[in-house]
Amino acid sequence: MTDPVRLAKRLAELLHCSRREAELYIAGGWVKVDGQVVEEPQFMVSEQMVELHPDATLVPVAPVTILFHQPPDTEMNAESIKQLVCADTRAADDHSGIHLLKQHFVRLAQNLPLEMHAGGMTVFTQDFRVTRKLTDDAATIEQEYVVEVAGELAPDGLKLLNHGLSYNGKPLPQVKVSWQNETHLRFALKGVKPGQVAHMCKAVGLQVLAMKRLRIGRVSMSKLPPGQWRYLMPYEKF
Repeated sequence: MTDPVRLAKRLAELLHCSRREAELYIAGGWVKVDGQVVEEPQFMVSEQMVELHPDATLVPVAPVTILFHQPPDTEMNAESIKQLVCADTRAADDHSGIHLLKQHFVRLAQNLPLEMHAGGMTVFTQDFRVTRKLTDDAATIEQEYVVEVAGELAPDGLKLLNHGLSYNGKPLPQVKVSWQNETHLRFALKGVKPGQVAHMCKAVGLQVLAMKRLRIGRVSMSKLPPGQWRYLMPYEKF
């Protein structure tokens, strides 16, 4: 019986390639062991059949960005939310054409996290360019929320919500607020701070019951179901 060795070593011997090239093939999902795709270079093999897909390339796995419809949950933190982003929760109608790899769930950074009690779109990315964009331009990127409210709106309350309120002692910039229906307001605002929307609503006689983020910049969550995620499409830019 052949002594077990790392898959990367076995593949390198079979292909007469470098260990690094073998690792790229494996991480790219191009290698099968006894008919099953294995993505871990350290996977141990002995006498199993190791195969390389005929279309395999040595192009490194590109960093991905994931849009997740976070369900509202007061007990969630960044790590517990990230645990929900897995192969089983990918949306069935993800049309990105990206082949799912285990490597896509490694070193994901969350950007513009939702505040407590809020749900809706949140962003996880491996792409430093996306992180830089959402961090450096956070104050100028418009975010859109639908907010469920209760109470009686004060006279000129809608006008005040759009412009005229302060938060933490500072005047708020002009925002766009309109009624979506009798119980839901639509907010479009930039540089939103935790607690700001609830404070604005309270100032005009309303209580926030629920908040859902629909959009960040030019990227919309659209019909992504709660608890599911999809890849950011190549043409989508924040």
